[in-house]
Amino acid sequence: MNFKLILKLACLSALLLTGISTVKAAKAEKNSAYLFTYFTGNSVPEEQIRFAVSEDGLKFTALNNGEPVIKSSDISRTGGVRDPHILRGADGKSFYMVVTDMTSHKGWDSNRGMVLLKSNDLVNWTSAKVHIPDVFPEFADVDRVWAPQSIYDPEVGKYLVYFSMKRKGPHADIIYYAYANKDFTALETTPKQLFYHPEGKSCIDGDIVFHNGKYHMFFKTEGHGNGIKKAIAHKLTGDWKMIDKYYQQTNHAVEGSGLFKLNNSNDWILMYDVYMNGRYEFCRSSDLENFSLIKEGVSMNFHPRHGTVLPITKSEYNRLLKKWKSTPKVVFNAKAPEVKKINMVADAQNRTIELPVLPSADLKKFNPQFESTKELKITPSKPQNFAKGSVKYSVKPAGAKAQKWTVSAVKNHNPVLAGYFADPDIIYSEKTGKYYIYPTSDGYDGWSGTYFKVFSSPDLVNCTDEGKIISLGENVQWANRNAWAPCIVEKKIDGQYKYFYYFTAAQKIGVAVSDNPTGPFVDLGKPLIADRPEGVNRGQVIDPDVFTDPVSGKTYLYWGNGFLAGAELNDDMMSIKQETVKVFNIHGSFREGAHVLYRNGQYYMMWSIDDTRSPNYSVGYGLMSSPLDDVKVPQNYVVLRKDEKSGIYGTGHHSTIQIPGKDEFYIVYHRFNYPKGIEMGGSAGFHREVCIDKLEFGPDGAILPVVPTHKGIQAVK
Repeated sequence: MNFKLILKLACLSALLLTGISTVKAAKAEKNSAYLFTYFTGNSVPEEQIRFAVSEDGLKFTALNNGEPVIKSSDISRTGGVRDPHILRGADGKSFYMVVTDMTSHKGWDSNRGMVLLKSNDLVNWTSAKVHIPDVFPEFADVDRVWAPQSIYDPEVGKYLVYFSMKRKGPHADIIYYAYANKDFTALETTPKQLFYHPEGKSCIDGDIVFHNGKYHMFFKTEGHGNGIKKAIAHKLTGDWKMIDKYYQQTNHAVEGSGLFKLNNSNDWILMYDVYMNGRYEFCRSSDLENFSLIKEGVSMNFHPRHGTVLPITKSEYNRLLKKWKSTPKVVFNAKAPEVKKINMVADAQNRTIELPVLPSADLKKFNPQFESTKELKITPSKPQNFAKGSVKYSVKPAGAKAQKWTVSAVKNHNPVLAGYFADPDIIYSEKTGKYYIYPTSDGYDGWSGTYFKVFSSPDLVNCTDEGKIISLGENVQWANRNAWAPCIVEKKIDGQYKYFYYFTAAQKIGVAVSDNPTGPFVDLGKPLIADRPEGVNRGQVIDPDVFTDPVSGKTYLYWGNGFLAGAELNDDMMSIKQETVKVFNIHGSFREGAHVLYRNGQYYMMWSIDDTRSPNYSVGYGLMSSPLDDVKVPQNYVVLRKDEKSGIYGTGHHSTIQIPGKDEFYIVYHRFNYPKGIEMGGSAGFHREVCIDKLEFGPDGAILPVVPTHKGIQAVK
């Protein structure tokens, strides 16, 4: 036999196994960019196919201003689609996409099918619905069909579609496969089992790639120990052997793993959806066995759920940009230190930008400091007079016409602290004549912050960051995690001011003392309260609140999540009188964040309702006749709640402040970040910001409902 012919056939076989079917395809344009297909959440508007692009595989920008590129109502049976998987065809120029046909609001066991899509240009797509019980009566008892994906099988010469299915009853999710027909409009073979967990656990979200002569399937296990595992096989439909190890680089819940190879590199990216935390993680590997978390350089101006990435060529990248290029989001280029960057609001459709600025900003000559680049020229570049109103800016993308944007600068006083902070406590210091706000340092996944800061203010509007006052593991030796929800009290002892600071660490309550409101603070050396009160078998020992009774002069501490306890503090302020511990039979809406205030002979117990990750997080109150009295709850007991018209959500975990010598009160609370918090899912619960609004009372002493605002309050005197 001709040796050259044998060699040529061998080379062709190798090309087939790597997904390139012809010598001509091997000479085609090289991949130099990436397409990310994804959906965004658990509602019909979010359960649609969206696209984003990247030139380096790490920094992705949403196309079409983050709006869907294909309407679910046009392609699906249920009205929604999830988990898009995209594949380049074996011919190098066709594209295939498969998605779960599902809307989650109907229930996680409500879907029975998928949608198959095909395109020759990534822009125009045809689709076909596949409802498993209709096509395959032997699967009439299927409960759900999740996360389909596809891969070309060179041995069969067809596209294999694989997906997890669960049949009714006490069965686990199993990954099945079937071959698609030539037109990719139907499944032409009855689903067969591709892989099942050897321990009988559920396995979903399979993702298969071919590397170094083997197929690697990454999948999510469910049941006893959740995470991403891998199975390998030498044949696509052969015997898969599971590697008994987890590949995600986090302890948080994950799903939707996806692999793609970096262009011009031997490295692979494993990405997965950290779905309870509203974020994605990217990990890097050269062997698909050892992965390292990419801690810096990954960015997205959108919040994806379970998607996949496809390497694409420059021509394909340009074609996508031409069809769905987003309006430039110049808001992200504002570099002026006076701008509250996490609160900027851009309306791409109307080309408007609202820049919230610090009270100290001079609007008569203010420069947002928009940064021009080679790709985007922004003018004017000099300070403008925003005091008279909005200013017109010219935004010119490279190779395109200039656009006119309307930019305004507003002095909204909420949030009062710049950055992510939550659970604020506030005092007025007689020693210094200033106000001090003590928050939880927020913005850390899973509330994992480890330090506390303090902010001073002469007027409750202008605030100064006074720095860290306590770092767990450094100033506090008995705990190194979960620095939450502090409170503080100023006491004059033997003619000297002392500041007693109570805080949560590792679900225990500690106490530290200082001679000044800004520290340094010295920790007690052990928890003040480490266990739940006697008779309480649920909830967490967190969220202290300290209150000095102006009538008796005694000081009390309150605490608890899921329960509410209170006790009188001893004179040393660093121990409690055990005989006074009381567990309140509090209102059923109580969740956490107790706070006590006193006005005109009336004691008020206040608390937070619902979960801090919920948009409905709010504040309620009741009445007491003394600091440890039973709480009587009025009919209209909710004081503070969300304002959807203003885009304000998650309002809760508060404290209050009375202006010295006046019957004037303010409520200091946290809310979701504005404007992005409501889009973050569960992670909004640790991307919060501190606000202040007026607290008022009716003639009968009832606390009047507070409408949360962006404007905030005026400086107090």
